[in-house]
Parts: sequence; C-alpha cells; structure tokens
Amino acid sequence: MARALFSATQKCYFRFPATRPDVKFGCNVLVCGGPQTHTENMFVRNIFTGHSCELGTSAIRFRRSSSFEERRNTEYTNGFVHIEDSYDSDGTLFLTESFKVIVEEILHKGTDIKEKVCEWKDPDQLRSLLDLELRDHGESHEQLLKRVKDVAKYSVKTCHPRFFNQLFAGIDYHALTGRFLTETLNTSQYTYEVAPVFVLMEEEVLRKLRSLVGWSEGDGIFCPGGSISNMYAMNTARYWAFPNVKTQGLWAIPRLAIFTSQQSHYSMMKAAAFLGIGTENVFVVKADERGSMIPEDLEAKIVLAKSQDAVPFFVNATAGTTVQGAFDPLNQIANISERNGIWMHVDAAWGGSVLFSKKHRHLVSGIERANSVTWNPHKMLLAGLQCSVVLFRDTTDLLMHCHSSKATYLFQQDKFYDTSLDTGDKSIQCGRKVDCLKLWLMWKAIGSHGFAERVDKAFSLARYLVAEMKKREHFQLVSERQFVNVCFWYIPPSLRGKENSIDYQEKLSKVAPIIKERMVKCGTTMVGYQPMDGYVNFFRMVVVSPQLTTKDMDFLLNEIERLGKDL
Repeated sequence: MARALFSATQKCYFRFPATRPDVKFGCNVLVCGGPQTHTENMFVRNIFTGHSCELGTSAIRFRRSSSFEERRNTEYTNGFVHIEDSYDSDGTLFLTESFKVIVEEILHKGTDIKEKVCEWKDPDQLRSLLDLELRDHGESHEQLLKRVKDVAKYSVKTCHPRFFNQLFAGIDYHALTGRFLTETLNTSQYTYEVAPVFVLMEEEVLRKLRSLVGWSEGDGIFCPGGSISNMYAMNTARYWAFPNVKTQGLWAIPRLAIFTSQQSHYSMMKAAAFLGIGTENVFVVKADERGSMIPEDLEAKIVLAKSQDAVPFFVNATAGTTVQGAFDPLNQIANISERNGIWMHVDAAWGGSVLFSKKHRHLVSGIERANSVTWNPHKMLLAGLQCSVVLFRDTTDLLMHCHSSKATYLFQQDKFYDTSLDTGDKSIQCGRKVDCLKLWLMWKAIGSHGFAERVDKAFSLARYLVAEMKKREHFQLVSERQFVNVCFWYIPPSLRGKENSIDYQEKLSKVAPIIKERMVKCGTTMVGYQPMDGYVNFFRMVVVSPQLTTKDMDFLLNEIERLGKDL
C-alpha cells in the first residue's frame, strides 16, 4: 500500500507499488487504469486544491498553482489519472467571497437611495466590459470573482427603493433566505421521495391561499409565472368541457371561444395560440375608462360567438390589470358565466394580494365564485421571482386527469408511502423548481397580518402620490386610481396651455420616452411608460416595496420635473 510523507512546506511524497495502478493511495490522489509497470513522465495537477503533482516511479510531489485552469488540467502518458480532492476548499472560498459581494453590492448598496438604481451601459460597451465569450480554458479565482462583481455592478437593482419599473420590486430577507435554500438543496418538486419537505409545504401553502380565496377545498399547483398559470387554467377548463381533447386532439372538439377584456394580460392570447384554440377565437370584451370589463359587452360577445357556431367555454376576468390596475366586476361576470355554463377564471396575478387586507379585499368580491384563480406572490408580497400559483375550486382531480401521463419511472403506485403525495403528474413539466419555500418562510416570519400591513401601506402611498400630483398643474392623471398603479402624463413647459394644438398629442407622446432615457442613464430611478387604447405614452408608477416612504414619492415627482424642465 502507499505511504504519504508530509512536510510543513506542503510537499508530499506518495510511495506505492508500481504494479498496482488501481489502488487509492495517499489522501488526495486516485490513479486508475490498466496494468502498468511504471509511471515515469506522468504529470498531474489537482483540479480543486491547485496543487501540481509530478508522478515518477516512486513519488508524487504537490506544488501550488495559481489558477483554476492549471488545477483543471490533467496530463498523463500511461493510463487514466483521476484526481479526488477537497473540492470544498476552493469552492467554499469562492462561494464565501461571492456571497460577500452579493451582500455588499446588491443588498447594501442596492437598497441605498444614495446609490444608483442601475449603471447604464450601451449593449456593445456592456458586452466588452463583461467579456461574455466562453473559452476552452477556465479562469482564476480572482478573475471569476471579478465576473461576480461585474454582474452585480451592471445589473438593475430591483431591490432599490426607487425602482418602480415593474410589478415587482423591493426585497424580503426571509424570502431571500428561502431562495438560497431552494437553490442549494436543488431538488425537483415532483415526488415525495426526493422532495418530502416541499411536497408537504406546497400542500399547506396552497391550502392557505385557497382559504383566502374562500374555498375550504380544492386543488392547485405552483407554476413558473402567471402566464403559465393562466395557461394551466385554460387547458384544464377545456378538458372539463371536452375531456376527449386529451386523447383525440382538436379534431374531436368544436370551435371554442374565449372571452377576456381589452385590458387583460397578453398571456390570454399566447395561451390560445399555444393550446391550438387560435387567437381569432379570443373575443375581446370592452373595458370602461378605468380599465374594468363591461359586463354588458361580455354578454354581447357571448351571443356573437354562438352566432358564429363557436362554443363559449372560458371567461377570463382580471383582478388588477397590468397597466391601470383595474378590477373587473367579478360578481356580475360570475352571473353571466354561470348562466351560460362557462368556466370562469380570475387572473389575480397582480391584484390577488388584496385578499390579505380587510380594507381592500372588497375589490375582489365574488372571486370565490370563480372556477380557477391565478395569483403571483412574487409581486406585491415580495416572495421573489418566480412564485406563482394557479388555484382550483374543483375537488374531482381535474388538474391531475388533464395532465397526467403516469410515467412509471417516477410515479410507481407500489411505493412504500402514500403515492397521492407524488403531485408531479399534475404538472405539464417534469422537473419543477421549488417555489413554495420562499413564500412559506416569509409567511412564517411576518404572518398574514404582516402581509396585510404591506398591502395597506402600498395603497396609502399611492393615495399620497396622487394627492401630491394634483397639487402640481403639470402632472395629469390618465384615470382615477383603483389600485397601486398610478398612470399619468408629465406636461413639460413647452406644451403647457397648448392642449388644443394640432400636434399636441404627437409632442406629448415623446415626453415620457425622453425622460425615461434620462432617468435610466442618470441611474436615479426607473419608472415605466406605455401608450394604451388611443392614449399617447404616459408613465405608469407602481407602488410595491414596503421600504418606500412619502419621501420617495416626492423624489419621483421632483426628479421627473428636473429631467423634463427643458422639454
């Protein structure tokens, strides 16, 4: 057997019989391969600890190398050399130092109002700075750590208090801890045997979310985003109406009709296209000036669809539209759906979190009458991307029947535990990321009351922002606010008092894009803009993060004025 002799200088010599290349000797090196009587000229480097090894007839000597690339190289002449060593030593060091960068550059600086929301670079310049090319040989620890720093430096800090650009913002440290745990444990949410903690956890979180909707029983699943959640609902509804579609396909069913408001999320169109229903079979229902579906037009569109020999099967109501934050009248839509025997879905991806608030849950009155609900806790609840669920009132296992394929290598029925806990067959995915832990841990930390406080605070700040806008003549609301979306125009000096000019709307449409470009390049804030249904470009301010204060609302108005004062 081999003997290892160590010295204080980290040189070590391994003695071994030359006729036994298959044995493991010493503490770090495994030489294996076919029979061989000598190992002259063999040279190996340890891929993990960075020690180089010279292998002769009687000894291996380690010496320190400087880069990960040198550690990865293995050169040999006779047989195959496999290096076993403490991957943890360098891996843990890299992880530890990278984590310091995350904490300092993102969690500390990224949440400091004195720091930039983003360090904007044009695409060609950013490509050059990041050195994105992937090469044959690896890089040193120092180079890799610089990559981590560069990613942090040039990424948009969505946790920054003055990031208002999307329907998600801010950060919750309990949820973030759950995200770190999820990534580290790296399991798939399909069977109890590989994800026992998370199968039970998902079951409990879904049960609690359904109870908030108003259902004591039902079903549900975590999905990779609200668009996919909506697609699940549509596919399940079609199976409910025509179960033979699963086995016989589209030829076996009639032309179908979907109904959704003109202000609904574009995922309805994508789902119709993806499922083979067709976008021309999506009947778009008119919305009022606040963005809410008009029930009378829904009835008219159902009549129209029937007159064209289409079968109405799915009505999508929205609780919190993307732009205006509008809520459709759910009870009236439920009445119409029930009379016509149509599945009613509520896309509450954005607005579902009002269910936590006693003050504001009236906005979704009637949601308990829906057949299915989409809800994204990664938005207003700050669970972190992605965290989306689709919930069902159904208690007949429609979700499972619709999507199950009974793969025997995963879902064996003779397992030693309750196989109903193998929920993966409900999913259209095989591998499914764990998304319940971050929400569960955050919920454990602050409770339902904590979520209610977040929702109520966001409403309060949105009201404050609107009140301050109304004190400044050069800010004009697009419509009255229902939710925490505030839609408005900024009227620059050159356009004030010229509302009746022929080119007023054309010039006004250019204001928001110019100011947006300036704010992004300055890095002071980010807020979105868009045109909509005959309205020229306007800003959409979204109040989400619990870190916000009235000072941040004042800052936004002052900053827009500063950036647009010469327009």
